[in-house]
Amino acid sequence: MITITEDLALADHEVDLHFIRASGAGGQNVNKVATAVHLRFDIRASSLPAACKERLLAHGDQRLTQDGILVLKAQQYRTQEKNKEDALVRLRQIIQAALFTPMPRRPTRPGRAVHKKRLEMKKKRGATKALRGKVHEQ
Repeated sequence: MITITEDLALADHEVDLHFIRASGAGGQNVNKVATAVHLRFDIRASSLPAACKERLLAHGDQRLTQDGILVLKAQQYRTQEKNKEDALVRLRQIIQAALFTPMPRRPTRPGRAVHKKRLEMKKKRGATKALRGKVHEQ
């Protein structure tokens, strides 16, 4: 079981882990040992709440395929165990972020005093500009 929160956990069969050879520096070890991890998580087939699934699918992440599968590649460390743990931690963080529901924005309006002050400033600015014009003799 992969624990996401205190009351939410994923079954092990919902997360697919494949070990591949890592790219980059590392000497001969890179060519011999498959230490990098490809984590694949099918969002639509998962046991997550519907609202969380919708937010994950609507996120528009480049790691998300058109089929709704989240693909994470972890190759930061030199061992399979650390890369596997890194991939699972990142998956946990992504799901926890999707579980958080943002508060809806309440539209606000400027107060009466602010409105009055703005109009007074406009009148003052207009009067200043009016004084810049030509002087008419009477």
